Amino acid sequence: MTSVGQLHHSASDDLDAATLYALLRLRVDVFVVEQACPYPELDGRDLDPHTQHFWITDDDGLVIATLRLLADPPAADGSPVYRIGRVCTERGHRGQGLTARLIRAALAEAGDHACRIDAQAYLVDMYAKFGFMVEGEEYLEDGIPHVAMRRDPAGAPGAPTAAQDAVR
Repeated sequence: MTSVGQLHHSASDDLDAATLYALLRLRVDVFVVEQACPYPELDGRDLDPHTQHFWITDDDGLVIATLRLLADPPAADGSPVYRIGRVCTERGHRGQGLTARLIRAALAEAGDHACRIDAQAYLVDMYAKFGFMVEGEEYLEDGIPHVAMRRDPAGAPGAPTAAQDAVR
């Protein structure tokens, strides 16, 4: 299968204003406008020096999919914990595997560390393919059903094996 678009990755400190604007614009278009959820999209985390942004552009250089990887508070043993969030794809480019490419890139950046995501409930099965497991009960966020999910570090009970990761 031929890849659609070009994958990009940048720390927040290295993003230029035009790129950050394009990422935020796509998120507002999807989450606020399309999903009709008037909420404060600009939460300050995009400029945190530890935030990593991933996005895919089309042949014209337009942002068509994005996510961000945040540093959560460390685990009890002091090891890093990451959080994937703001995962979205422009409506006309869905169903092309763009989200999977972004998730794989973010998980590669997180390495062998725990990773969390607050997933819209209808996407649980998709995230499970990447080793995420439901953690707790379904809840409403901005009127949309969500579930907390966690992907354990490599080697932890329930963590996907390298062979499972390779087929994703």
